[in-house]
Amino acid sequence: MSTAQHKIGSGFDAHSTAADILAGLDLTGRLAIVTGGYSGLGLETTRALTEAGAHVVVPARRPAVAQEAVAGIDRVEVDELDLGDLDSVRGFAERFLSSGRLIDFMIDNAGIMACPETRVGPGWEAQFATNHLGHFALVNRLWPAIAPGGARVVSVSSRAHHFSGMRWDDVQWTSGYDKWQAYGQAKTANVLFAVHLDRLGRDAGVRAFALHPGGIFTPLQRHIPKAEMLERGWIDEDGNLLNPQGFKTPQQGAATQVWAATSPQLEGLGGVYLEDCDIAEPALDGDQSAGVRDWATDPEQAARLWTLSAELTGVNAFPA
Repeated sequence: MSTAQHKIGSGFDAHSTAADILAGLDLTGRLAIVTGGYSGLGLETTRALTEAGAHVVVPARRPAVAQEAVAGIDRVEVDELDLGDLDSVRGFAERFLSSGRLIDFMIDNAGIMACPETRVGPGWEAQFATNHLGHFALVNRLWPAIAPGGARVVSVSSRAHHFSGMRWDDVQWTSGYDKWQAYGQAKTANVLFAVHLDRLGRDAGVRAFALHPGGIFTPLQRHIPKAEMLERGWIDEDGNLLNPQGFKTPQQGAATQVWAATSPQLEGLGGVYLEDCDIAEPALDGDQSAGVRDWATDPEQAARLWTLSAELTGVNAFPA
């Protein structure tokens, strides 16, 4: 089967920073929405985009915390959004649409990782609900502001999509919950979402991308016990990184999503998974260190997930 998953030789790499990506680009007058744009990679993405001239809207579950985090950064506004609550998603979207503004860059950055079994909404597994369904509903509700300007929609996935494809027989993990496999399924869903959104939106000039930002030590690790991080060899007893070279800095981690959102090198492309500021190659069998698994880019599975997500959320900007 042919695939668009091949490197294009961007000239950037794992060491590139968001500032490197935006060097020479003037984003004055452009508007970005960055979910979770007040912490970790999201904050660095917000900072880089505003320094290039963009205005950034930061939807946040904890607006007061977000306001404090972005204090001193020009051209940022904060609004309330809880991705695990579809009423909150609707409220944010309605407030934004009422402003009459259009979106140039939609970066679905917020997420949770490897949390204890948690249920939100009507009993949905929290990682699938927050990382995928909340963003699915948000993008579909914001479609009237996304489509007219031919925005780019960027889904921050992870190499963890290697851990699990879609568990079609038990998407909500009603039995046998495994926090890492549940995270993997949610990250696979992020890629499949980009694949199908790109198919649906390209005639309107909207292109969608998914990506692995790299291994970065951020608040995303908040649910992982210290003992587990010690066992995985990430830190020592004092909490110091054992292999700093094995992790990106937040500035490097933000680079691929900034590249996805803004780079002229991606004109005419979409529906692909990126890593290290380039299009990723297909993963080799048994290798979880790089590349994208075919279950995450399968167009039939992408369409199936879209249908399921629309049924679960009751939102679909592309009714049959």
